[in-house]
Amino acid sequence: MTALPSKANIVVIGGGLIGCSTAYHLAKRGVTDVVVLEKGKLTSGSTWHAAGMVGQLRSSANITQLLRNSVELYGRLEQETGQATGWRATGSLRLCCTEDRRIEYQRAITTAHSFNLEIEMLAPAEIAKLSPGINVDDVLCGVYVPSDGMVNPSDLTMALAKGARSGGVKFHEGVAVTDLETRDGRVAGVKTEQGAIQCDAVVLCAGLWSRELARKIGVNIPILASHHHYIVTEKIDGLSRDMPGLRDPDNLTYFKEEVGGLIAGGYEPNPIPYAGRPERGDPDFRLFPEEVEHFEQLMTGMVKRFPALERVGIKQWINGLESFTEDTNFILGETPEIRKLFVGCGFNSMGIASGGGAGLALAHWVAEGEPPYDLWPVDIRRFSQFHRSDRAVLVRALEGQGHHYAMGWPNYEFKAGRPLRRSAIYDRLQQQGACFGAKSGWERPNWFAPQGVEAKDIYSFDRANWFSHVGEEHKACREHAALFDQSSFAKFLVTGRDVEKALQRICAANVGREPGRLAYTQMLNRHGGIECDLTVARLSEDSYYIVTGTAMAVHDGTHIRRNIDPSENVSVVDVTSAYGVLGLMGPKAREILGDICEDDIGNDAFPFGTVRDIMIAGTPVRALRVTFVGELGWELHIPTEYMATVFEALQKAGAHRGMRNAGYRAIDSLRFEKGYVIWGAEVGPDYTPLEAGLGFAVSFKKNTDFIGKDALLRQREAPLKKRLMTFTVLDRDIVLLGRETIYRDGKVVGWLTGGGYGFTVGKGIGLGYVRNKGGVTDDYLRSGSYELEVAGLRVPAALQFGALYDPQNLRSRS
Repeated sequence: MTALPSKANIVVIGGGLIGCSTAYHLAKRGVTDVVVLEKGKLTSGSTWHAAGMVGQLRSSANITQLLRNSVELYGRLEQETGQATGWRATGSLRLCCTEDRRIEYQRAITTAHSFNLEIEMLAPAEIAKLSPGINVDDVLCGVYVPSDGMVNPSDLTMALAKGARSGGVKFHEGVAVTDLETRDGRVAGVKTEQGAIQCDAVVLCAGLWSRELARKIGVNIPILASHHHYIVTEKIDGLSRDMPGLRDPDNLTYFKEEVGGLIAGGYEPNPIPYAGRPERGDPDFRLFPEEVEHFEQLMTGMVKRFPALERVGIKQWINGLESFTEDTNFILGETPEIRKLFVGCGFNSMGIASGGGAGLALAHWVAEGEPPYDLWPVDIRRFSQFHRSDRAVLVRALEGQGHHYAMGWPNYEFKAGRPLRRSAIYDRLQQQGACFGAKSGWERPNWFAPQGVEAKDIYSFDRANWFSHVGEEHKACREHAALFDQSSFAKFLVTGRDVEKALQRICAANVGREPGRLAYTQMLNRHGGIECDLTVARLSEDSYYIVTGTAMAVHDGTHIRRNIDPSENVSVVDVTSAYGVLGLMGPKAREILGDICEDDIGNDAFPFGTVRDIMIAGTPVRALRVTFVGELGWELHIPTEYMATVFEALQKAGAHRGMRNAGYRAIDSLRFEKGYVIWGAEVGPDYTPLEAGLGFAVSFKKNTDFIGKDALLRQREAPLKKRLMTFTVLDRDIVLLGRETIYRDGKVVGWLTGGGYGFTVGKGIGLGYVRNKGGVTDDYLRSGSYELEVAGLRVPAALQFGALYDPQNLRSRS
């Protein structure tokens, strides 16, 4: 056995597909001082018993690109390394047996067109031709992606390991990592039973063992170990070796040809969690006894799809453990708790499809200190503190696993583990008909059901049951007033002697103005991409109050802290729980607030873009004169213990002025009319403020050279390659949801980042980037004719410069 080195540049923990892929891609980048540690043998975790199906299409363009990177790698790896991988580009098929599923697939095809992925809808007869032995009597259609395929997971992993070794990577099997070493908030090394290795970075790809190892140093990786079953059959006469990988979600099952027989498995709605806790001494290549009674719920659908299964013998039962997350997305990235500790795990039975691209992305992240592109859907910073609870992760991840083949309804809300985080007025809102959704564990009103209407979402690809009720909330905000519970906003108090210096460097806007002023700003990366989109309120010479989105607490807090120089005297404290927030918005907001406020809130005394501490209903309130709906209004940041008092006073003052309670779906409708953006949809690390139409929020004249300034100055020298624009459709029956394809003069130029309906303007509205390598000038935009592809149908669309509603922003500043 080769002795362990005492030092290395990078240590990769885990010799499964993800760890070997990361090591391979590090070697390809010329990073050679890399050590891979595997407690058993390579592939002995969950890799070896994976089914090996590879599909590419996801709802995110960048995750689709990541999966496409996997396919590109798998297609060339065998020739490159001389090691067999078992890769076959057989294509993949998804069957449709219901009308709702057909609509879901039509929208998926549109998404594929947006992301330039070849895809087509097949009739039952075409499906039967591709898959001999299949019964298609109940099949309406199927979606076929010809570039998808299948691979032998163990062989693939060995090929990656061989490629990594040829690049100088050292592999050590039979070496269990017992602990991680840290120093000053950074990873410093790993401890094993055979000695310690000092290193500059660690990549934790230990599968379902990752959570246990990370928690020893206070790092949170919210994954659940759970059972996943499939069978391998004896040979079936007539089965095609080139049969596409086949998924039958309406029957919760999947199939793959395997040595003349079938691999047949599925995702039951009631998965079985692992009863124990993963431990270092767990057996290698471990399987569990078959759960025949539990698996029977899938067998009816399997036999219906392939009748030969009723007669053929079962060669092997596979009941192995895999790791799952609550949102069905895997986990990548540098941990927020410890610098230079990177994670790649929680792949939800999609590790083989994701592994090649995930390893490429992780290698880039480790080497460059940033991801290759926006990977927010899988970023570890999307999780919250409550995910440290095994109990919370258990119920939520089980629901995620059981949802694997469920309908992809728009606006779907998971139910497990709720309610968890509740504002101080949750019960009052519930009594008034709130239908809640959840974000980062927070219960947030999505809409309010009038008396006699059940506060329950009925999901649809058409206009949902809440559509007209949201319209009434929207109308109240435009004509009278609306009250929004926005307590879930993440909030930070940033203080210290050097706070202005630090924030001026981190923020693109000028936040160095006098106390009492607000700044809407972005925080950028070195490429000019938007890392954070938030509001900064200056309270005093040495203190600021920062407000950002519900899901952004860990992400934005980490970004701010890591861009403060160690020599600077600055403190960042998350004060989210200290304040509830009520957004009072609408033309009558000043009248309503004036009834219960002891301070002058006139336009001269309290202008737009300012913050003041005022007294409302006898309670101290931090009031921010801002809007995200385009109307006169305030965000009222209320100490939690006073929240109910202020809410009750506002309800009473607004009762005779047409004020309504309103939810987040009304906010969406209102913001689309204004062209307002949200991080993770319209803006993110792949988009600059100039491309997003947010140049007004950038201060090129301030004395500080803020992060990303040089990149923006360079970008200003040439026409932009993409620009965020607003699109409208006149047909009320056309439902825009986001990811609809944008056509200019018949050619694909982008896709919608988000879509909805504007009740004031009476139109469907979508926001999306128009792309053109030659530049997207005003003339280019105006000279084109536009269409949107919606669920396979192209519809005429009008392009809009500026906001559809109140483009001069007169109403919010009145």
